[in-house]
Amino acid sequence: MTIVIALIIIAILILAHEWGHFIVARRVGIPVHEFSLGFGYKLFSLKKNGVEYSLRIIPLGGFVRMAGEEPGDMDNPNGFNTRKPWEKIAVAFAGPFMNFILAIFIFIYTFAVIGVAQPMDEAIVGEVLKGKPAESAGLQTNDRILTVNGKNVSNWNDFVGTIKSNNVGALLELKIDRGGSINNLTLKSIQDEATGKPIVGIYPQVEFERQGVLNAIKLGFVQTYQMSALLLASLGMLFTGGASASDLAGPVGITNMVGEAARGGLAVLLSFAAFLSINLGILNLLPIPALDGSRMVFAMVEAVRRKPLDPEKEGFIHWVGFIFLMSIIVFATYNDIVRLIKG
Repeated sequence: MTIVIALIIIAILILAHEWGHFIVARRVGIPVHEFSLGFGYKLFSLKKNGVEYSLRIIPLGGFVRMAGEEPGDMDNPNGFNTRKPWEKIAVAFAGPFMNFILAIFIFIYTFAVIGVAQPMDEAIVGEVLKGKPAESAGLQTNDRILTVNGKNVSNWNDFVGTIKSNNVGALLELKIDRGGSINNLTLKSIQDEATGKPIVGIYPQVEFERQGVLNAIKLGFVQTYQMSALLLASLGMLFTGGASASDLAGPVGITNMVGEAARGGLAVLLSFAAFLSINLGILNLLPIPALDGSRMVFAMVEAVRRKPLDPEKEGFIHWVGFIFLMSIIVFATYNDIVRLIKG
């Protein structure tokens, strides 16, 4: 089921991306030969109004095959290669742009229909973080915390305050109510790397407050902007050495993260889908050959030179870029498999 959900999400993100290219290409008058979801062997196709809509066997991408992009079709007067630089830029930019628009709509829907998560004040465990003391001690979701070191806990703030009043590494004895059964657990706190305060690795239960349409729209734009800024900062850390290439996730890792998001509920799953959409948009804007960003750069160079680059040279550069991207995907997939083996 996790794989199915991941494939559905990836398909939606790709459809939005390629639809952006498709619509703008048709808008400026570029004939489109094929609109494909996936790569490789063709599983299904349907031709309508001169466009072949196809589904291919490898569901990790897609493409819009336009006139003027392939050998034998370079002389088409309406082809992509003959268009003005601003038209090429518009077609290339439309794909990533649609990924940002999709993310905004996902957030708006989430905030308006499901709501914004607000932590509940009751001392009830909502989520137990993997690899933290709470998990090792056996704490579970829906456990109600009654006392910590003999001190009564009436709400979540009481619990957090009691944990923070002890030193990092202090022994904590918890009395919990698990479905009417009273249990005693013992654990030691660890230091939160971000705050330096003691933590045990649990979150409270949350409730969702639906937002009005106008506020949901505002929050949708704000969340998309903030997440874009976060992703750009993370990307910058990758180039400056603040993050390791081993942190890259490939298809296997993304599928695993989709599964974790799905276990967190629909709101978490939708937010993760929006995150992936923004990620796809930002990555495609990078000036790496074979990506939309490089097509925009070539169009800008053409505008400055007042003549296009040699099609064969540009095609070769994109081919090299494609090989480079495939190498990154293979490397990221290797990282995914190693992480799964190590747990």
